Amino acid sequence: MPEIDISIGNRSFAVACQDGEEQFLITAAEMLDQEAQSLVSQIGRLPETRMLLMAGLMLADKTAGLEDKLAVAEARVAELETRIKQEAQRPQPSPQKVEVPVLPEGVLESMAELAARAEAVAEEVEEKAEG
Repeated sequence: MPEIDISIGNRSFAVACQDGEEQFLITAAEMLDQEAQSLVSQIGRLPETRMLLMAGLMLADKTAGLEDKLAVAEARVAELETRIKQEAQRPQPSPQKVEVPVLPEGVLESMAELAARAEAVAEEVEEKAEG
C-alpha cells in the first residue's frame, strides 16, 4: 500500500492509499489544500483539526452546490429526452401536394417557331436600317 506525502494548509501529512489511487489522493489533497490556504490567508494560523474541518466543510458546500446544479441539469436532460421521444412518435405530416403547371403539347415548339420568326424580322429590320 503506497504512502503519499501531501500538504494541506502548509502542513504535511503522510497518507496511505490503494495501489493505483495515488493520483486521486493527490487531486483530492490539492482541492482540500486550496480551501485550507484560503482559510489561512483570511484567518491566519488555525489549529490543525479546525483548519481541516473548515476546509472540508467548504468543499462539502461547493459539492452540494454542484450536486444541486447537476440535479437541475439531469432533470432538464430527462425533459428534453422525453420531448424528443414524443416528437419521434408523433405521426409524420402528410406530404404537401405541389402542383406544377404543365405546358400543353406543342406550346414549346410554337414558342421556338415564334422566336425564330422574331429573329428573322429583327434581321430584316437591321438590313433595311443599314441599307
